[in-house]
Amino acid sequence: MDFFIAPLTTGIVFYFIYLTFELFTRKDERLKLIEKIGHNLAPSDSSVFKLEFGSLLPTFNKKSFLSLRLGCLLLGIGLGLLVGLFLGLWIRTGLQLNDGSWQTRNFYAVAYGSCVLFFGGLGLLISYFIESKSTKKEAQ
Repeated sequence: MDFFIAPLTTGIVFYFIYLTFELFTRKDERLKLIEKIGHNLAPSDSSVFKLEFGSLLPTFNKKSFLSLRLGCLLLGIGLGLLVGLFLGLWIRTGLQLNDGSWQTRNFYAVAYGSCVLFFGGLGLLISYFIESKSTKKEAQ
């Protein structure tokens, strides 16, 4: 469980730092847009002033591959856990690591973590290649 807490906390912190920078960037863009609207827009055209809350959600193009990405990522994570389990069982029987010491627990945490990250990244690479092949085929 300790293996998941550190990356999760780090990810949350960097996500909120990113959102803070994005907030200030959007503010500057909106101020420039308002200034431009003030110079070029007639007062009767009110379509520009409509509030859009859709900007809070991610926007996707016509053909979104989000489900493919998530599916490949979760498949990779599951495969990584399975390989980590078999690696741990293989090492346990080969090296007689049944003492429950700190080194043994640390080894298992590293084995599981590295397998999950490796196969999760492999799943994302596979989804990237599928997406690029699909977009090349669509462009032709």
